[in-house]
Amino acid sequence: MQLLKSKATINQLQWLVWVSVSIIIFLSLIPMDGLHWSAMLAAIYTAYYVAIIYGNILFLYPRFYLTKKYVWYVLLAVLLLLLTGMARGYITTIIYNKYFIKPSEHIESITFLHLLQYSVAGILIFALSFIFRIAIAYFTLKQQTEEIIVQKSQAELNLLKSQVQPHFLFNTLNNIYYEAYREAPRTAALIERLSDIMRYFVDESPLDEVAITTEVKFIENYIELEKIRIRHEIQISFKKEFNADLRIPPMLMMTFVENIFKHGIDKSSLDNCIRISLVQQDNYLLFETSNRVHAKPKQNGNSGFGIVNLRKRLTLLYQTNYELDINKNEQSYTAFLKIPLA
Repeated sequence: MQLLKSKATINQLQWLVWVSVSIIIFLSLIPMDGLHWSAMLAAIYTAYYVAIIYGNILFLYPRFYLTKKYVWYVLLAVLLLLLTGMARGYITTIIYNKYFIKPSEHIESITFLHLLQYSVAGILIFALSFIFRIAIAYFTLKQQTEEIIVQKSQAELNLLKSQVQPHFLFNTLNNIYYEAYREAPRTAALIERLSDIMRYFVDESPLDEVAITTEVKFIENYIELEKIRIRHEIQISFKKEFNADLRIPPMLMMTFVENIFKHGIDKSSLDNCIRISLVQQDNYLLFETSNRVHAKPKQNGNSGFGIVNLRKRLTLLYQTNYELDINKNEQSYTAFLKIPLA
């Protein structure tokens, strides 16, 4: 009943085929051979077909034909037909002589010619094994396609669900923004930047490419929010020279900016200077950050995973057609990135 309620698997379909073959053989032999002998022959013939078909498609074909060992494939295919045919003839004759022979009949003799005839009969079954293999491959591909469609539909449903909560949060932030704008315009401006950053993460970062102006706006919003945590004013220079129509992969430059505020800022110092440059040069985009190095207590633990991950991502995107250089001395820390433009 479970098989009828749900879609059958490939293995279930194969079992169904072999049960059907056994029943067909059994019903076709009953008029001539009777109930019991027909059942025995149906079992023997089905096992014979199974041995030839699966012996070819699971062993001989993948291990010898697909690896271009054609001579070995032909020789072993002939051997398979001989062994299975002789086994079928020998078992059939022995069982018939022992359990089903009639008193008026003579015991059947087992001769080499007799067994060879069974082997020749297997040639057609061997040929049919290729059709059987194609059918299995077709149903396997069909099942995988259906699973992909189901997964895609589920992913789309999950995406729709996931969009509800961010949009609720955006609306709430907008309400807070309008409320704060009347009492504290600076706080309202920061709320607006936070809302833009969150919208970037939801709407833009999953994309393969984003507008370069959107990426720059994201970086500027991040800088303004980070400045809240710093007691003294920061000297920031951001040079921008590029075509506004450019599109680039998202989040490539953010690692450098994050590192500045994690490792390149001294909150108690009056001398925090940051230089950022984003320049289009010929068919490349050049991004560079520079900040002063401040004496800080040595921190425990690992660092630098952001740069390592960025390098892996750049390799996936551009193979070797990019430059990523990090230079550090006692006075400054400089990061440089050069990527090609499509």
